[in-house]
Order: sequence, then C-alpha cells, then structure tokens
Amino acid sequence: MNRYSIWRYAVIVIAMLVGSLYTLPNFFGEAPAVQISSTKSSIKVDSATQSKVEEALRASSLQAQAISLEATTLKVRFNTTDEQLKAKDAIQRTLNPQDGEGAYVIALNLISRSPQWLSALNAAPMYLGLDLRGGVHFMLQVDMPAALKSAITGSVGQIRSSLREKKIRNLGIEIQERSISLNFGNQIDAVAAQTVLSEAIPKFEWTVSSLSGTINLIGLLRPKELLGIQTSALNQNIEILHKRVNQLGVAEPLIQQQGADRIVVQLPGVQDTARAKSIIGRTATLQIRLVEDGVSIPSETVPQKSSGESEKNIGLKRDVIVSGDQIKKAAATIDKDGRPAVSLEIDDIGGRVMLATTRENLHKRMAIVLYEKGRGEAISVATIQGEFGNSFQITGNFTPQETADLALLTRAGSLAAPMEIIEERTIGPSLGAENIAKGFNSVTWGFVAVTLFMCIYYMLFGLISSIALAVNLLLLVAVLSMLQATLTLPGMAAMALVLGMAIDANVLINERVREELRNGAAPQTAIHTGYERAWSTILDSNVTTLIAGLALLAFGSGPVRGFAVVHCLGILTSMFSAVFFSRGLVNLWYGSQKKLKSVSIGTVWRPDGTVGHKDN
Repeated sequence: MNRYSIWRYAVIVIAMLVGSLYTLPNFFGEAPAVQISSTKSSIKVDSATQSKVEEALRASSLQAQAISLEATTLKVRFNTTDEQLKAKDAIQRTLNPQDGEGAYVIALNLISRSPQWLSALNAAPMYLGLDLRGGVHFMLQVDMPAALKSAITGSVGQIRSSLREKKIRNLGIEIQERSISLNFGNQIDAVAAQTVLSEAIPKFEWTVSSLSGTINLIGLLRPKELLGIQTSALNQNIEILHKRVNQLGVAEPLIQQQGADRIVVQLPGVQDTARAKSIIGRTATLQIRLVEDGVSIPSETVPQKSSGESEKNIGLKRDVIVSGDQIKKAAATIDKDGRPAVSLEIDDIGGRVMLATTRENLHKRMAIVLYEKGRGEAISVATIQGEFGNSFQITGNFTPQETADLALLTRAGSLAAPMEIIEERTIGPSLGAENIAKGFNSVTWGFVAVTLFMCIYYMLFGLISSIALAVNLLLLVAVLSMLQATLTLPGMAAMALVLGMAIDANVLINERVREELRNGAAPQTAIHTGYERAWSTILDSNVTTLIAGLALLAFGSGPVRGFAVVHCLGILTSMFSAVFFSRGLVNLWYGSQKKLKSVSIGTVWRPDGTVGHKDN
C-alpha cells in the first residue's frame, strides 16, 4: 500500500543529484577580473591578444589566477582587487598605448570562481541583480526632436526629386521639428506641388497656406508616422546599447524602455563606472563613400583593417553616397558563389543616388565608414561590379562571423537619436553584500523556525517535512541556476514566501493523516488515505496561487517580474518536494513494516477528548 516502485526512487535520486550539481556553483562566490574585448569588428580578441596580455602581466610581476578566452572576450581572473587594478593599468598600456580611446575595451568585472569541471557541465551560478551584486544604474533621455528632424531631413532629397520631375519650381525649403515648409512664387505651383507630394510622400499631410503675402506648402507628419519614428528611434537605440554593453561583459544587463522617450540601463557587477559611462554614451554614424584612388592628397583619409592584414589608410571622396539613417535592412547572407556576404536595403532616395553613382563608377572601390568620436574607420571596402540601387550585396574575403558583425554594424552602427544620461546611481559591492547577507539570514532563520515547529509538533513526520522543505530550496536554487535567472531582493523575498507555502502542503498532509488516525484507521491506511485526500486540496491551492504568479509575470516589470519568477518556480518545486519526495521518505521508513502499530506524528486528539498514540 505504502511502497514506491524503483523508478520513483530513481526520479528522486536523479533530482537530488542534478539539484546538488547545479546549486553547487552558487557557493564558490566571485573573483575580481579584467575583461578585454574589441571596440572594432575588424580587430579580434584571440590567442595573440592573450599572449600580449600574459607578457604584460609578467612584466608587471602580476600572477593571474586564471585566463580564459571565450568567444570574443578575454577574461583574466585575480585573487584581490589590488591585483585587478594594477593588471588593468598594465594591460591598458600594452593594448592601448596611445592616449584616448583605443582598439580594446579594458573593463573591470567580477566572474565566478566555479571550477572548470562545473563550467564544462554548463553549471553556473545564478545571476545577481543590481541590488545584490552592486553596479550602476543609468537613465537616458532620447532626443526625440532630433530624431524627428533627422527623419524629415531625409525626405528633402525625395521632395526635390519629385518636384524636379514635374518641373515645379520652389523658392526654398525650411525644416521644422515636425513639419517641412516649401515656399512658392504663386498659388498654381503650390497646388500642383501639393498634388504631386501627396502621392509621392504620403507620410506628410500637405496643406497650402498663404499668410503675410507668402505662399507656402506645409507638410506635417501624420500621427501614425510620428509614432513610428519615435518607436523606431527607441528600438534602434536599445539595440545599439545591447551591443555596447556586451563589450563590458555584463551578466544579465537590464536595458528597457521607460515612458515614451527614456531608456533604463542597469549593469550588475560593473566596477568601472567611468568606462561603462563612456561605452554607453558613445555616438556613431555610418557613411558609404567612394574610395579616392590615385590621388596624392585625398579629401579625407581613414584607416582600414581586415582580418589577417596590417592596418592601412585609404582616401575617401568628399561626397556621401548613403548615410546610416537611410539603411533600412542589413543581414548576413550567402552570395551566388556560396561566399559569405552582407545584403543591404536602402530607402528610395539613397537607392536613386546609389544607382547613379554605381553607373558612373564601375570597377572602382566603395567603402563603408563608421565614425565614432570624430574618427572614421573603413569597416568594409569593395569593388563596384555592376549597377545597383535599393538592394545590393557586399562581398569580400569575409568569414560568416565577420559578415554577421558587419551586418550588425551596418544596421545599427549609429544611434537613431542622441541620448543624454539624466540619472546615474551607483550601488557599491559592499551594499550588495549586505543585502545578500540580510536576504540569506531571512531565508535561513525562516527555515530554522519552521523546522523547529514542525519537528516539535509533528515529530518524525515533521522531520520528514523539514527535509522536504530543504529539498525544495535546493531544487529551486538549481532551477534558477539552470535557467540563468536573475535573483534580486524581491526574488529572495519570494524564496522566504515559498518556505511558508511549501510547508503548508505538508501541514495539510500531516493533519489528514492525523484525522484518519483519529477516526480509528490503521496506521498504514491512515498514511495512504491522508496523502490521497490531501493531494486535491494541495493541487487546487497551488494552481490558484500559480495563476496569480503568472499574472504578475505577464503584466509586471522590473522587481515585480523578479518576484514572480521565483514565486512560480517555487510553487512547482514545492509540489514535487512536499508530495512526491516526502511520501517517498515516509514509504521508505514505514512501507516495509507489515504490522505497523503506530506512527510518529505527534499527539492525536480523539473526538471524545482522549489522547491517541504519541510517538510510540
């Protein structure tokens, strides 16, 4: 009656082993580290970079605890923060010898001390939120008027082209924040231009105005277009911020929209706040220009560097063919010969200019140039093989990874609108450690108090319930670690709440068993019936609580979502531990006893006031 099959015990053993394995990394803590990444797609962090870093550390008499090369970043771990700071200076002098912005990002960070064998099993600690780990919080204001003006300015060329085709003359164009105004010498031209532009550029609402003796055609952005420009500017800026934050190697950064024109950036674990501020605040613009070959003194010279080649300079012609805000799509692809390439799609204005340029400059070179802080770099140089307009491909001696990087830089190389940091907060690691200690103490003392009560009131069944509660915490931490969820203070509060919810299920079970004993049932029957009848009540209560947690997860944000994640996972693990695991222990202890006379479940009070059996 009260026996588990072998496969059920196998499930319990496997769950315990997996839970212990994936919980283990959380106990090793974090070590100070220096992280090196590249600021340019043409410069890779590889084994040669690692050799330079090792040489710099030897020259400074510094010993790294561990050095790991992961994807596009190099992480150097140290024992103390003093060694970390000295190593950063030494590496900076080696990799970025010139003053100012260099080719590498040298950032301070914290990384896990987990041994290699755990990392090989993909066992990693939970990410800690800003309130537990320390770090920086930025609030950025997006300059929406600048984004709107940039979008309107991009339509000027199309307006002129459309009017030129119909031979309609205007006396000048003025750009305002949300509108554009054309001056005309007479009413007939203004009305004709209104007809042409209403069809050619429908995103503006065109009206003729004749005030103070002047005749104007005013184009006002339609509300739908206005909203689209604002949304696009925010999304593009968020995409670029994600790319920049990746250079800092921040685990689980929070980058999200707040309101109509603000972006929140939280970087847990970042120690080098000045570097973080510099990376986030970078502005970049993208241009496509012809290369000036055979000219001794070109109008502009920029460096070009590709994989496996030394850096060299190329000259550029003055005119800009296409700017970054005219690029609509960019994606890594494969050309007709099976080589990695980048597919680009630009707007109509840029397409017409590109068609005329390529027609007149066949077999000449064209460069994609990225400008940051006033300095340009040719991230791609290709030869024009034929005429093309709105859609074309960039081919060259690229690897698939290089085409992916180039597509990202091309698509999001420049901010859609300028941003300004309007709020900055720094949470030190000591405050984060204090928050961790307080949260850990609250969970620990809550567990101890519940365990003492259960053991005193329910005796052996209370001890089994306490073991199940410990398993519940173990599994919850393991699942959070496996999912690489971010734990915050509200998440730790949810852990404490899960303790009460999990033990509540065991209280229901124990009282059901007591009730059966009180009604005169045999001990084995009481155990079986108690678990069976308690299950439906436990399921109902947990499902309703889970629905509330899912609602918080779906509609909440920030700390509320952190609470909801732990809350929902805790409900699932508590149902496993309180019912499946605890019954496994009870069956293991009592199931083999054929003539069981009593169970250790505390005092059983009968309806007539007499006392039943008590741990005998």
